[in-house]
Amino acid sequence: MPIWQANHLAVIHAVGLPHESRSHFKAMELMERGLDRQSGPHSGWLGRHLAALDTGNHSPLRAVSIGEMVTRALRGPVPATALRSIADFHLGGDPQAIAEMQSALTILYSQGDPLDTQAIEAMNTLKAVNALDPHSYQPATGASYPDDEFGLGLRQVAMLVKAEVGLEVACLDVGGWDTHIAQGNSEGLMANLLQNLTQGLNALYLDLAEKSNQLLVIVMSEFGRRLKENGGLGTDHGHGGIMLLLGGNVAGGQVYGQWPGLAPEQLVGPGDLAVTTDYRDILAEIVSRRLNNPRLETVFPGYTPTFRNVVI
Repeated sequence: MPIWQANHLAVIHAVGLPHESRSHFKAMELMERGLDRQSGPHSGWLGRHLAALDTGNHSPLRAVSIGEMVTRALRGPVPATALRSIADFHLGGDPQAIAEMQSALTILYSQGDPLDTQAIEAMNTLKAVNALDPHSYQPATGASYPDDEFGLGLRQVAMLVKAEVGLEVACLDVGGWDTHIAQGNSEGLMANLLQNLTQGLNALYLDLAEKSNQLLVIVMSEFGRRLKENGGLGTDHGHGGIMLLLGGNVAGGQVYGQWPGLAPEQLVGPGDLAVTTDYRDILAEIVSRRLNNPRLETVFPGYTPTFRNVVI
């Protein structure tokens, strides 16, 4: 609520794919590729953004996917790093041997070769990450992250932001939302999932409060849930969903989108919330206004977005 009252949190409802896929895999693939149909580039929308905008940033941590593999959204010509733990980037072994190797590499990449700048930048990034200790990290402003993989991932994103190692975009996946059975209401599975999500988002916001104007978090899902409860006291795959935007440059404190209604004649398919805002409208506005990339046709080929003024 304090973030909402500070106008740093916005909700977009009835948002999603125009294509009425109710397959997790197909819908996730399309949204991570930034498309509405299977034909089109196989790279991700963030991968195309990074390739289309040369910021002069050659850090190996320019784009990070928290997990064992790079998420589809980040795939493209610009290498992205899959990172389970910052400790993965620490050089292990005898300290003297490590120092000798680093010295040798510095000399090797100081001969005027075109790759020298990138190599030296990568080594400097590695040194900066090696100085980070995720086990002793103390979040700022009393932030308390969830004690799970989601919380660990957010903590590491905050550490990388503060370390200024060239991070531009980071992706995290949060599972467990396929609530076909025993979904619950104000208590139960769904309520616990929402509590964990909000605790993590709140912690990240508090931890990076001094950098809030550089922070923009997008929370999105491949689709919403069916309106009617099923026989297992849960809900099946739906269509329209929500997006959350959080950060200092979000035009927050309000709900965006056209509400389509929940009357039987207003639902789509087998009884789902309709989509009235294409998810690419939101992403394209962020790419243009916050990531300063005007090449929207490259990032979202074949689509002309309508900006909703969700960011400042």
